[in-house]
Amino acid sequence: MKYDFISIGDVTTDAFIRLKEASVHCDINRENCVICMAFASKIPYEDVIVVPGVGNSANAAVAAARLGLKSAFASNVGDDDFGKETIAALKKEGVETAFIKSHPGRKTNYHYVLWYEDERTILVKHEDYPYDLPDIDNPKWIYFSSIGENSLSFHAVVAEFLRRNPDVKFAFQPGTFQIKFGTEALAAIYQRTDVFIANKEEYKQILKTDETDIKKLMRQMQGLGPKTAVLTDGREGAYAANGKNVWFMPIYPDPKPPYERTGAGDAFSSTFVAALALDMSVGDALRWAPVNAMSVVQKIGAREGLLTSAEIEDYLRKAPSDYKPKEI
Repeated sequence: MKYDFISIGDVTTDAFIRLKEASVHCDINRENCVICMAFASKIPYEDVIVVPGVGNSANAAVAAARLGLKSAFASNVGDDDFGKETIAALKKEGVETAFIKSHPGRKTNYHYVLWYEDERTILVKHEDYPYDLPDIDNPKWIYFSSIGENSLSFHAVVAEFLRRNPDVKFAFQPGTFQIKFGTEALAAIYQRTDVFIANKEEYKQILKTDETDIKKLMRQMQGLGPKTAVLTDGREGAYAANGKNVWFMPIYPDPKPPYERTGAGDAFSSTFVAALALDMSVGDALRWAPVNAMSVVQKIGAREGLLTSAEIEDYLRKAPSDYKPKEI
């Protein structure tokens, strides 16, 4: 089968621990915040909710499937119960799981999400899997995101596949370790990227700059190779630069206060790319993406709130008149 959308990256089980007793302290600009809890004490919590089969790339595969694309996911799990639950959860969503490798004697990634008010702080650990690229044939789009610390050489494998398949479109939403690897080590990946997506702080970290001008940040990123650069800025909206054009897109207005913010960025990024895979324009992709981000934060976890294309179109019919991309 020729797939429309194959995502590549790590997958995890998220355990959401809703805290009762904590405090948050920020600098004057609220750019650097810390969560504080009593040390060497017993801290009560409200609830624990476990969600299998999530993570940047797993969420993207589900988002694409719900939007009507033939979607598959390439990843690694252990042969434990969490691995079996992960595969079952993704199959239930209509995602092809044949490219997920189960490793005997290894654990499946398991993360702890400290949920306080409407924000989350995630304790992460990527298991040390031997990464390789399965025979994924020639998909329309590849979506590449968060992967483990030992994966640097695997990026060369992905870059070589893309070199041999120039008709495959490539989206890159770098995770923590991919940002740490640096642009020089991942030069072949950046040069081959059709769509690059990250938030403003990640742009600054990747580019090693204190620059705050959005257009300059995106142009610097395009200088590394990406044809289309997308920058998200939380509640301030998002931007896309393509060729000479730069657009700003406001957030879709929340129908009620966000319940829990995990996965909002993944929902935006994957929906933007999925819209392009559906042959939409950059402008239409910018209109779709914030709707899914809005929906996800109304639910627990990164998957439950993901919408179908019909549901997104219904929200767009109800959107305010100024909800549209603006060229800047």
